[in-house]
Amino acid sequence: MIGGFILGGSKSRTLIARAISPSLLGPNVNNPLPDPILELHNGSGTIVASNDDWRSTHEQKIQDSGLAPQNDKESAILATVAPGAYTAIVRGVQKGTGVALVEVYQLK
Repeated sequence: MIGGFILGGSKSRTLIARAISPSLLGPNVNNPLPDPILELHNGSGTIVASNDDWRSTHEQKIQDSGLAPQNDKESAILATVAPGAYTAIVRGVQKGTGVALVEVYQLK
């Protein structure tokens, strides 16, 4: 999955990007991606940050934000980024397939 966003203005901002999938399992999502990996790319295509299991980086800050994923296999990136275009890419560990949701939140 590929999702894009543009950060406007002239100041850098702190964001949390999440790849949610295993916790989507339910009556409306039959095939969630079992183990998503999230990559955040800048407008030049360079990887700004990546994450497999969200607790592996910035765990406490992500928890403190109130935006921690429900499942430990889900991904979350905490990053301060400059204005510009960004792409969030979600893929499965070991080429896994399934349904996922990508979200980006600006922190205050």
